[in-house]
Amino acid sequence: MARPREFDENAVLDATIQCFWRYGYEATSVKDLTEKTGVTVASLYNAYGDKRGLFRAALDRYVNDSVADRIRRCEALPPLEAIHAFFDEILRRSLNDRQHKGCMLVNSALEVAPHDAEFQKVIAGVLVRIEGFFLDRVKAGQADGTVNPSLSADVLARHLLGVLMGVRVLARVCPEKAMLEGAIAPALSQLAVTECDRNQRRKRSDRRLAHG
Repeated sequence: MARPREFDENAVLDATIQCFWRYGYEATSVKDLTEKTGVTVASLYNAYGDKRGLFRAALDRYVNDSVADRIRRCEALPPLEAIHAFFDEILRRSLNDRQHKGCMLVNSALEVAPHDAEFQKVIAGVLVRIEGFFLDRVKAGQADGTVNPSLSADVLARHLLGVLMGVRVLARVCPEKAMLEGAIAPALSQLAVTECDRNQRRKRSDRRLAHG
């Protein structure tokens, strides 16, 4: 039977996230973790196994509270609005990040994933989930006429994911509004429906009605 936790797990994981998020996996020492959480090494290791296990728990918590939560909220919006809202929040978080921490998921993809097959798989799975959100919203927007149909939904979804990753890296070293907006704006403009697209859609609709 697992031993009951002798500490507030939510508080400990929140503090742990802040450590790993700010300093990265390698630079975060066990001393940093005990000082930040106020929990002894023995208690942390009894609960999570080791530093790696604690990092995995912290990353899972970060993904659920940040990435997955953002997706859940944006999924409730109309397709094109959902994508804009997603990037609006990314821009706002990046510009308000005074410590230039960036995104813990992206930081981990750069630092940990290349050397750790398990974390590579975990992080890749989250990126697939984000791409899936973009793909779903693009397809829905193309179906209701609010997203440009000239490019395939798969291509647009991958492009949006790439822009997101790039923006989060840029935010760590050059968190300037003009820079980040300049990276995001062209990607969002590709989603816009042109007058030509609207005319083609009307013609297709008229042909269907004529042959209906």
